Amino acid sequence: MYTGIVHGAYPLATVIRKPGLHQLSIDLPPVLLDELVIGASVGLDGVCMTVTGINGARVSFDAMQETLSLTTLGELNEGDSVNVERSAKQGAEIGGHNISGHVDGCAEIIAIDESENNCTLHFRLPQGLSKYVFKKGFIGVSGCSLTVADYRRDEAEFTVCLIPETLRVTTFAHKRVGDRVNIEVDRQTQVIVDTVERVLAERGS
Repeated sequence: MYTGIVHGAYPLATVIRKPGLHQLSIDLPPVLLDELVIGASVGLDGVCMTVTGINGARVSFDAMQETLSLTTLGELNEGDSVNVERSAKQGAEIGGHNISGHVDGCAEIIAIDESENNCTLHFRLPQGLSKYVFKKGFIGVSGCSLTVADYRRDEAEFTVCLIPETLRVTTFAHKRVGDRVNIEVDRQTQVIVDTVERVLAERGS
């Protein structure tokens, strides 16, 4: 479980591509290495990944085919940066919202509006996820807990507004139109929508 408060964006040190598997490694700062062990969970661009190796500051992960197919991790190359968050500890403050690290799909950046001290990103969702998004609701975008600023359901498009601190800490400052991001919908919203749909379908039958 994660909070969606990204610690920072760090470049991939190596990407080793094997059939059905990519081995990723990243050099992490001391604060993220504290008590980190093999088998622990770390969020990379919103994807819950298991630590498979630790060599000094270099930490390794294995991304299997399912992960490569459903997320943006398969598109990454050596030197590309990813948003990193350690899994939440019991009793820790949740500054964002609960994120599982299980990505539901990818959204495409369709526009970027920038003005002084403001940045608004516009995304297009896969149609299957549009019913779980609403204005002022939570959404996980590449591991970041964000609030939906606006939403156009018919077009499956939503926007988020980013403060300078978010741009400084994450990869969003380097995103361009056409780039894809990992999306995790709010689980509470998903459960409610799916339950209502199921009840209505049962009544209709």
